[in-house]
Amino acid sequence: MIATDEAPQCVASATPPEATSEVRVVRHRADGPELCTDTVAEECPVALVFNGISHAVMMATPRDLEAFAIGFALSEGIVGNRRDIFDIETEFHAEGAEVQIRIAQSSFAQLKAHRRTLTGRTGCGVCGTESLALLDLKPESVDTTQVALPNAAAIQRILNDLPTHQPLTQATGCAHAAAWCTSHGEIVRVFEDVGRHNAMDKLLGWMANSAVDPRSGLIFLTSRASYELVRKAARMGVPVLATISAPTGLALRIAHAAGIHLLSFCRSSGHVEYPGATPD
Repeated sequence: MIATDEAPQCVASATPPEATSEVRVVRHRADGPELCTDTVAEECPVALVFNGISHAVMMATPRDLEAFAIGFALSEGIVGNRRDIFDIETEFHAEGAEVQIRIAQSSFAQLKAHRRTLTGRTGCGVCGTESLALLDLKPESVDTTQVALPNAAAIQRILNDLPTHQPLTQATGCAHAAAWCTSHGEIVRVFEDVGRHNAMDKLLGWMANSAVDPRSGLIFLTSRASYELVRKAARMGVPVLATISAPTGLALRIAHAAGIHLLSFCRSSGHVEYPGATPD
């Protein structure tokens, strides 16, 4: 490991497993069954280890794990900023992956004081939380001054272009995508994962490493707007969040409390805006 406050140094000790695999399937159609080959997405346990102590085991697509670790550490409030992450080392084993993250001692002390153990399923954001008191549902206030909201044409552009940025989904039909886009609908970067939370963390990790101003665009998610995704956006200061599917009531309340502009039901026919101010 490298003792430095500079950008995290990501080292892989082994070749990562493939993100997809081939399986034999029987397709049933009107003209009868057909034996053929199909592509499925892979997921594996990913242990996130902070300063030698395992904090969470998440089921994730085994790619972009360094970005995932950085985004998770930031969006879960384990560290306050990327400078508190000193270095990262990823090791792949037969049973999964282990990501060693060295963080600032002040962040580590806070982590130990509020430690929780997560056994993360691909569709779950709070599995393993030890008590209700550990659920942080009071979001930070997000600066939305001079933020440009995408119009219907920009959302339509994202929807039209996004499939070309989703090779895992195109191959398997089994992945969520998190995209960083301009307010005009240009797609800048996309991350995919079998878990929507993981895809967002990978994107947030890339944004932190690339010093992307979260006020300069929007995050677009191919999922519903669950509360934890909105909570992650608030921690990272993301003022505009768009999703293909519906929001939950708690997600709306967190968005309102944070001042986040939430756009959902993004379709070719239009979208629904949930303003970042609580209605009178």
